[in-house]
Amino acid sequence: MSKKVIILGTGGTCIDILDALNDINDFRHDSVYECVGFLDDDERTWGRQHLHVQVLGPLQSAGHYPGCFFVNGIGSPSNFWKKRDIISRTGVPIDRFETLIHPTAAVSQTSRLGHGVVLFQHVTVTSNARIGNHVIVLPNTVISHDAVIGDYTCIAGGACISGAVEIGLSCYVGSNCAIDSNVKIGDHCLVGMGAVVLHDIAENSVVVGNPARFLRKTIPEG
Repeated sequence: MSKKVIILGTGGTCIDILDALNDINDFRHDSVYECVGFLDDDERTWGRQHLHVQVLGPLQSAGHYPGCFFVNGIGSPSNFWKKRDIISRTGVPIDRFETLIHPTAAVSQTSRLGHGVVLFQHVTVTSNARIGNHVIVLPNTVISHDAVIGDYTCIAGGACISGAVEIGLSCYVGSNCAIDSNVKIGDHCLVGMGAVVLHDIAENSVVVGNPARFLRKTIPEG
C-alpha cells in the first residue's frame, strides 16, 4: 500500500520533490508514494495543478489530512531563516514528516538523518555525518565525514562541505560553495554562491566571495 504524501509549497524545489517521489517509485518498480497534493498560503495557487497534482489549500489545512505524511519544500535565500515558523503553522508533528532519499544519492550507513530530510540526485553523505530535521540537500552536493547540519537548513546544488564542519539552524548554503574542514557556521547564516569558507562564521551573517567575507546581517537588528 502506497504512502500518501502532501508537499508544503509550490515553488521549484517543491516540484522537484514531486519529481523525486516519482523517481523513487520508478526505481522500486512500485507505488511507494502517492502525492495527493500541495499546500500553499498563496490563494492564487489554490486549485492549480503541477504535474497533474492539485494545490489543495493553505498550510493550516494540513490537519484535514490525518492519513498523510508531509514534505516541506519552502525555503529560499530570501526567507530561509523563517522556515521553522512556516512549518510550525501546519501543526503537523515531527514524526509525520517523511524523509526522502533519491535513488541516485549515496548515504553512509553510519550517518544519521532526521525527519523531513530531502536528499536530491547524486548527493553524497559520508561516514558519521549528522543531518537534522527538515534539511534539504540539492543535487551533486557532498557532505563529508563527521559533518553536522542543523535543523531547517538548505544546502544548494554542488556545495562541498568538508569533514567535521558544523552548520547551525536555519542556514542557507549557496550553490557551488566550499567549506573547509572543522569550520563552524552559526545559526541563520547565508553562504553565497561559490563562496570559499576558510574560517568560522558568526550567527546571523551573510558571507560571500573567495575567501568568504562578511557582507551584512541576515536579519537586520531593530
